[in-house]
Amino acid sequence: MKTLSQDQFDQIKDVLPVQRGNVEIENKVFLNAIFYIAENGCKWRKLPKEIGPWHTIYMRMRRWADNGVWPRVLEALQTKLGIGIDVTVLSLDSTHVKVHPDGTGR
Repeated sequence: MKTLSQDQFDQIKDVLPVQRGNVEIENKVFLNAIFYIAENGCKWRKLPKEIGPWHTIYMRMRRWADNGVWPRVLEALQTKLGIGIDVTVLSLDSTHVKVHPDGTGR
């Protein structure tokens, strides 16, 4: 499993929300959990128990998405670490659903 080094984390920690109150999972551990999901494409419930409760990680990910944290993290990665992201190819996956012959419009 690829993890975020302390040096890498130090370069982006300024754009992350400040942890307050009774926080069970530190931001670095949380980000590594998100990287695990992205790398393995697994379901939230399949996160290793050592990382922490899957629901806690999922809810923080949603809050960060709703509060615009992820674009700030991406911008910090691009500027501070010199990472350039260029999305020129996009692929969509789909499923095939059988349509009744009357639904084809013929």
